[in-house]
Amino acid sequence: LQLCSNDNMQVMNCTTPANYYHALRRQMHRDFRKPLVVMTPKSLLRNKYCVSNLEDFNKKNTFHRILWDHAIDPKSIGFIKLKESSDIKKVILCSGKVYFDLLDAREKLKRDDVIMFRIEQLYPFPYFEVEEMLKGYSHVEEFIWAQEEPRNQGAWFSHRHRLERVLNKLNIENSFKPISRPPAAAPAVGLMKLHLQQQQELVDNVLKRDNK
Repeated sequence: LQLCSNDNMQVMNCTTPANYYHALRRQMHRDFRKPLVVMTPKSLLRNKYCVSNLEDFNKKNTFHRILWDHAIDPKSIGFIKLKESSDIKKVILCSGKVYFDLLDAREKLKRDDVIMFRIEQLYPFPYFEVEEMLKGYSHVEEFIWAQEEPRNQGAWFSHRHRLERVLNKLNIENSFKPISRPPAAAPAVGLMKLHLQQQQELVDNVLKRDNK
């Protein structure tokens, strides 16, 4: 993401098979060529939530720069019913597989006042889509950017000014608060036990009742 500027490339973190398919399909059918970088974590191959319906692959569908919460997706069943948008207390924005960890935890906690969105195209940043997504939540007091990467890595430093730009345009006085792993010199801790501990702490911090 530090190499991105002037629409020189595309960076995506797809979380459904259909969106991955449509990203590749769009790349082939465009009348111009531009580098495409796609994040593909292996754990999503066996994640029970990372699925698509057969009709999601047809020509009537396209690549989605942002995907909505499973709980408000009419195609998804078995998830908790969220409160009305006016009663939502917390908006979580993230990208990649951390969304599924948060989704699973929210289901167990029955947090019906938390809504989550995931950015599938990190660059070029989807300003219009994020703005449209946040329009109904200008009353929310807590906006959180959640990433499983350490604070000094991931998308936060390249995207925080973009997120603030959207909030300013919507006249929302609050700011996005980053919640991540602690700053680190390496992208992984190298010990599974510590990795799982940090991941659980991350999820707990995102979904706890008060992040102030």
